[in-house]
Amino acid sequence: MLLKFVDVSFSYGEQTILSKANLTIQKGDFVFFVGKSGIGKSTVFELIYMNIKPSSGFIEFENFNSQKIKKRNLPYLRRKIGIIFQDFKLLPDRTVYENLEFSLRVTDCPSKEIKRRIINSLSDVGLLHKSHFIPSQLSGGEQQRVSIARAIINEPQLILADEPTGNLDPETSNEIIKILFNINKRGAAVLFATHNYDIVRKNLTRAKIIKLDNYNFCEVPKINYL
Repeated sequence: MLLKFVDVSFSYGEQTILSKANLTIQKGDFVFFVGKSGIGKSTVFELIYMNIKPSSGFIEFENFNSQKIKKRNLPYLRRKIGIIFQDFKLLPDRTVYENLEFSLRVTDCPSKEIKRRIINSLSDVGLLHKSHFIPSQLSGGEQQRVSIARAIINEPQLILADEPTGNLDPETSNEIIKILFNINKRGAAVLFATHNYDIVRKNLTRAKIIKLDNYNFCEVPKINYL
């Protein structure tokens, strides 16, 4: 078991997101996390990396527990989780290399490791040749690939992909999904949030489907998407 929600409840004001929700993600899983826009998928991700905490119940990720974790231990949790955002969140005034270098320095990565990790992660997404470009010189798909490189640079156990293809055309979206499946094959679990059911339908054979509905998680039979 890599990740577990146990009777988790959470609300924003009067808006309920989860009510006694349960979920288990195993090491190496690839999961499409589906649900309509605004239902709370991004909030679930914040709960996973413990930026917010449940109002009741608890979340376990590896040996971290949302009820017991100390603030000083949050950076150690987050080094084990890579996050990919829909809007990339790259530093606009820094090169691709400097964006990745920054993400390593804030986690106290040893200096002798930095260059190796940057080269490896950019090679994984096919952008080593653009390491000295700034984000505005890249296409949307290339910027998202930099975001993926940043997410995997600390060799995380879990990738949280928050609508990573939401702003991309279908061909570029397929390239991003292929990269994520390749990363998954190496052992990292991937939780891919999307409201795009066509993406799910095209990749049924390689993934589980978890839906957020009625304030809880449910595994959806693949036959529902055929």
